[in-house]
Amino acid sequence: MTASIPEKAAPAGDLPTVRLKPKANARAIRHGFPWVYANELVTDRRTRSKPAGTLAVLEDDGRVPLGLVALNPDSKIICRMLDRDPQASIDAAWFEARLRKALHLRERVFDTPYYRLAHAEADGLPGVVIDRFGDACVVQPNAAWAEAFLPALTDALVAVTGVRDVLKNASGRTRSLEGLDDVNAVLHGSAPDAPIPVSMNGAVYMADVTGGQKTGLYFDQRPNHAFAASLARDARVLDVFSHVGGFSLAALAGGAQSALAVDGSAAALTLAEAGAKASGCADRFQTRQGDAFEVLAALAQEGAQFDLVICDPPAFAPSKQALDAGLRAYERVARLAATLVAEDGILGLCSCSHAADLSAFRAACARGIGRSGRRGSLIYTGFAGPDHPQLPQLAESGYLKSVFFQL
Repeated sequence: MTASIPEKAAPAGDLPTVRLKPKANARAIRHGFPWVYANELVTDRRTRSKPAGTLAVLEDDGRVPLGLVALNPDSKIICRMLDRDPQASIDAAWFEARLRKALHLRERVFDTPYYRLAHAEADGLPGVVIDRFGDACVVQPNAAWAEAFLPALTDALVAVTGVRDVLKNASGRTRSLEGLDDVNAVLHGSAPDAPIPVSMNGAVYMADVTGGQKTGLYFDQRPNHAFAASLARDARVLDVFSHVGGFSLAALAGGAQSALAVDGSAAALTLAEAGAKASGCADRFQTRQGDAFEVLAALAQEGAQFDLVICDPPAFAPSKQALDAGLRAYERVARLAATLVAEDGILGLCSCSHAADLSAFRAACARGIGRSGRRGSLIYTGFAGPDHPQLPQLAESGYLKSVFFQL
């Protein structure tokens, strides 16, 4: 099922109302929690018949309005809070106001137009991710309401940023949970015909915004790349789950002696090699394609040693149900990687699993290091950069963790 696209925002007085059950936590909603789960809402036949993306006024069990929400009867997250004002109109002007506020923050922090422009709930755009690559923006509308209002969002995005091209990326895992398709599209302008070079931390990365992973580049690791680069002078560096060379290219820019990037994707490694060439460090850069666990084991068999090893795997624990298995996977990564770290070297380990909080992830890493026969001292804990703001009431918005140990 896909969301229907409205001709215009419905007047507030014409909107349906939905109501919390008496035992639902209305206080959490009042204090900023942005979601209502399906078991917290009165879901009669009228509510269940509403199309995904329908706007509605949310009331508590005493019929006191709490705000304007987007309704999706087929999702576990049945309501997403859009505006505390139940009379708000969701139109181009509303989107422009949200985007201008988001842009103001990014322009205060960065002097180049490469960043995450909108980070979903934390920027007041529930389920919407927008990454900016200079004159192009890639939008991930991961919620049904955003899909329904995509024309208004696109118009506002062009008006606020002046970008030439706007692309829709439909690869987000949550889209299927919202009943949405996986079809990418050009929303404005045209699709770039080549990877976009992005300068960060002294390196150049090649972002494939049409066929790469996610939106083409992971901006969230920028501050952690910078920390790794500060440790990299004259170091032998191993970057595992490297994607397009995130940590390894930053380390080379920081003066690393050499860097080896490991990833399962040949396409990602080709982009990493192009980035190394553009960064002027191709002679110090190598790649190795293969399953990361198998490559780590093979490197140990070869007796390889590195002064700085960083592992940045995909989300091993994308949900609470996957938490135990995910923590075991993180522990295994730490154990295998620790054997490759030279004495007094540094091991950096990352997690983008929101279900694994910092304490659980750090403990799994420490167990893995211990089971490798090594002892580690924690020297750095990092998170996503300021273009990935966290909504304090929503733990999922603070998904990224990065821990560095001296072994």
